[in-house]
Parts: sequence; C-alpha cells; structure tokens
Amino acid sequence: MTLLNNNERQQVTDAIAAVERETDAELVTVLAERADDYAYIPLLWAGLIALLLPGALLFFTAAISASTLLLIQWSVFVALALVFRLPAVTTRMIPKSVRHWRAANLARRQFLEQNLHHTRDATGMLIFVSEAERYVEIIADRGISQHVDDSEWQAIVSAFTARVRAGETRAGFLECIAACGEKLHTAVPATHERNELPNHLVVLD
Repeated sequence: MTLLNNNERQQVTDAIAAVERETDAELVTVLAERADDYAYIPLLWAGLIALLLPGALLFFTAAISASTLLLIQWSVFVALALVFRLPAVTTRMIPKSVRHWRAANLARRQFLEQNLHHTRDATGMLIFVSEAERYVEIIADRGISQHVDDSEWQAIVSAFTARVRAGETRAGFLECIAACGEKLHTAVPATHERNELPNHLVVLD
C-alpha cells in the first residue's frame, strides 16, 4: 500500500488550488494508511483459539500430557498472534462497522487538528480517506452545510470509495475535488482572495 508519491500529491495540491480560486471554501485533504493499528485484535483472536485448543485436542487425542498440552497451547498462541498482526490479516478480522467507526473518529479528529473549524466564515471542508478501511468521508463546516445538505456529498463519497477499493486513490482524489468544486462554486462562490489553510495533501502513515 502506497500513500501516493510526490508527483501525485502535487496533483492533489494543484487541484485544491484550482477549486479554491472559484470558492470561499477552504479544502483540506487527509490520507491515512489506516485508522487504527487494532493491536488488541490479534491477541484477542489468538487467545480465544488457544483457549479452545485443549478441548479440541483432548476430544481427538486422549493420550496427551498436561505439559505437552500447555506447550502446544502457548506455541499456537504465539504463532497466531504474530500471523494475525499482519496488516492484511488484521483488517479482514475486524467487522466493517468497527473499522468504519474508527475511521470516522479519526476523520473528526483531523477536522479539528487541521483547524477546519477556525476558518473566517466557517467554510472549512475536509476530504478524508483511510485506505486500509476503504473509508471516505466529507465533512463540511456550517458555512458550507447551510447551503449544501450533507446528503449531496454522498454520491461523490460513493464514487471515491469505489476508486479506493480499486487502488486508484489519486484518481479518486482528483475526481472528488473537482466534483466538490462544482457544488462549492455555486453554493459558496469566491468573494475575495483567501488561503487560510494549506493546500497540500496531509498524509498519516
């Protein structure tokens, strides 16, 4: 998984700059490799399987000593804990609802950390992506949401999510920024030149 190279990041920056020339909105894009390391998940599953293992072994093999059983149990626990720590494996073990909940929490934290709630006319807008969770969200401050209902961003989010699933994050960003720009140009047209927040892509890896 790569979080866009320098040339691709510059394309995102240029796309934001082009949109902001036509609107008072302040766009910030954030790309996260993953929303959480889910450190407890591998241990939870490994421990559960290790606890159930003795019963299964005794059911099929009665002649096994307690020390051997304990050794097998600990070996299985350690091996599974290591295997389940692999990012590709860990992600598949977590329910979609949990993954999206974690990603949504990170998106809201980023909205605050990137100072999108402190723009002059409350016209900050976050385009957030977490690749591991295949999660995309657009969060707009009240200066935008009072003109554009949140439901209007859903089609753009769905199209971007499909791009992320296909491994086309760069194209997804460019299409999303352009689509948002069309709505923002009408809803929050430019009244004066401004650039309160940086245009570069924020990468969390």
